[in-house]
Amino acid sequence: MNSHLPSSILVASKQSEGGLHPRRILVRGTNWLGDAVMTTPALMRLRERFPEGQITLLTPEKLRDLWLAHPAVNEIISIAPDESVFSVGQKLRAGNFDLALVLPNSPRSALEVWLAGIPQRIGYTRPWRNWFLTQTVASRPGAVKMQKRSVGEIRQLVAADVSRRTDRNDRAFTSAATAHQIHEYLHLVAALGANPEPLPPQLVVTPGEIEAVRKKFGLNEIERPLFGLNPGAEYGPAKRWPMEKFIATAREIQNQTNCTWLVFGGQADTAIADRIESAIPSPPSAILNLAGKTSLRELMALLKICRVLLTNDSGPMHVAAALGIPVVVPFGSTSPELTGPGLPGDPQHRLLKSDALCSPCFLRECPIDFRCLNGISIERAVEAVLSLV
Repeated sequence: MNSHLPSSILVASKQSEGGLHPRRILVRGTNWLGDAVMTTPALMRLRERFPEGQITLLTPEKLRDLWLAHPAVNEIISIAPDESVFSVGQKLRAGNFDLALVLPNSPRSALEVWLAGIPQRIGYTRPWRNWFLTQTVASRPGAVKMQKRSVGEIRQLVAADVSRRTDRNDRAFTSAATAHQIHEYLHLVAALGANPEPLPPQLVVTPGEIEAVRKKFGLNEIERPLFGLNPGAEYGPAKRWPMEKFIATAREIQNQTNCTWLVFGGQADTAIADRIESAIPSPPSAILNLAGKTSLRELMALLKICRVLLTNDSGPMHVAAALGIPVVVPFGSTSPELTGPGLPGDPQHRLLKSDALCSPCFLRECPIDFRCLNGISIERAVEAVLSLV
């Protein structure tokens, strides 16, 4: 028994040690790619706690393939984009689950497992959903909320002198050893008696998948080192390093290493990827534009063969790190202390921040002059990538 754990977890651990032996466990997964990757340490700890249990992951359809071949998951049930909560509940009833672990904080995710009639339902205590759970878990000590700054607060911080800055949120980011989001999910599985100590996020691709993408995209004929470039970010413009800086950085690194850049992105990123492709000098095989051309599994296999990924704070950033690929990331409106790649403090990654006083603001769009990301120089990014390769 871990005597240093909070009393709420100690009680739950005693209950689990006293006879909680679920045969069929449902885990309601998160809804976004990066968040899903950050749940993998908790899922591995859950598998460690119940090695004989049948663990089924309930996940949005767009993330289904992320979990193929993952050692913590036996079965995957997907939710279609337009599927109602009642349809999901009815579908889950057929699984005869003993226990449901609800990772998201939404009322809907708790309602789904209640409608399924699962006898034990565990999740964080949050408004409008506690009634649907049989066991609620209080927020963990050390949790740091990603609270958006107001425009007025941003302007005040920008006007302040750095020596006079006092900001409790930023002190919490830098001082709390367990501030990172992976601890949110580990805290939940600890309520079932699992080990709360962090593990690196982990994803799996097979040799066959790697061979298939090499063949499909003509990479077997390329003898240059493969570097990844991911200039998009779904959250919004405040997380995107300027395209001109991506271009200048890629040019300089290509000149120094003779690499081939693999440019990644979704359908929404094709325009920016096309502009990057046209702006980089094109000796044979200097750049391969893959934006909008890959499935999730193909993206994973292609990231796996890259020596490094230069990326915004995004889902592919988390995927690459979980596949063991070093990443270089300019951070703007978000905080690497809370949602950085891999295990917090992993020395194989380079997380770049400016000295902008208003960062992190957690806004989707910058209300002033984008100084947090403009303050990260091309030279720093080039140096960071070269230091890893």
